[in-house]
Amino acid sequence: MKITALQIKQLRDETQAGVIDCREALIESKGDFKKAKEILQKKGFEKANKKAGRETGQGIIDSYIHQNGKVGVLLEILCETDFVARTEEFKNLSHEIAMQIAAMNPKNEKTLLEQDYIRDSSKKIKDLVAESIAKLGENMTVGRFSRFEIGR
Repeated sequence: MKITALQIKQLRDETQAGVIDCREALIESKGDFKKAKEILQKKGFEKANKKAGRETGQGIIDSYIHQNGKVGVLLEILCETDFVARTEEFKNLSHEIAMQIAAMNPKNEKTLLEQDYIRDSSKKIKDLVAESIAKLGENMTVGRFSRFEIGR
């Protein structure tokens, strides 16, 4: 089956995976878009698992204040290099996790990682982190966090 550049672009736009990975997934799935996305997701998790043992000594501290001004979060999220810590992808991951903490009030990191993602209940937070690891090629971990709420 012939895979077109348009198909590759569409899959890449939806998954943010690399061009070659998208092409290979479409070839492997014989053009089935849904199966190609599943293949990419599986490969992403495999990549993330390979990087899990690496030390995360860099990162950022991020904050999030909810619209009502009554809930706030301070979050430490870690990666391997300062280069990745400065990327928009990493900053977006941090923001999404901080919003998750504000909305769901997890007790600790383990509980947070097992929670359903508030924007897409088909994913858990650990899946969101694994996707970013696959995209950026570095191990990432959620460090410390604190959630503040008026009156608590």
